[in-house]
Amino acid sequence: MQVQVRGRGARRWITFGAIAFGGLFLVIGLILAGVSASFLADAERVRGTVVALEWRDDHSEVSRRKRVADGPVAYPVVEFTAADGTRRTFRDSTGSNPPAYERGERVEVLYRADSPEDARINGFASLWLLPLIFGGIGLVFAGIGTVVALVTRRRS
Repeated sequence: MQVQVRGRGARRWITFGAIAFGGLFLVIGLILAGVSASFLADAERVRGTVVALEWRDDHSEVSRRKRVADGPVAYPVVEFTAADGTRRTFRDSTGSNPPAYERGERVEVLYRADSPEDARINGFASLWLLPLIFGGIGLVFAGIGTVVALVTRRRS
């Protein structure tokens, strides 16, 4: 009898943990989405040019051993002229392999007039990838935890 009570208690904690973990990730995803939406609302839009691809190996030694086929990641380096006439260069925060952009490619740049050093390429990955990842993981864990809790409750 005690083993079953311990099993139920552990199941409740695991279910609660999954819901809490999922809820936390969902909140982080929503906050990141809000930051992106706020950035879009205040951003100036200008044309820029990819002047280089900065290849970086972003993997640690541990993950490199696990993912032998992974190579370096290309981050686009973009040059644009801000509204005040100043030429600016930035490295986008999102890289990929194969590269998403080519050298010489024209892109739309978003930046805040009060801080032009905080610039991004107007693209899905730059603006919405992190909110989507965190929100998606949050929904999956919270959803699984909620379903398990409801099924367990109905059986009791």
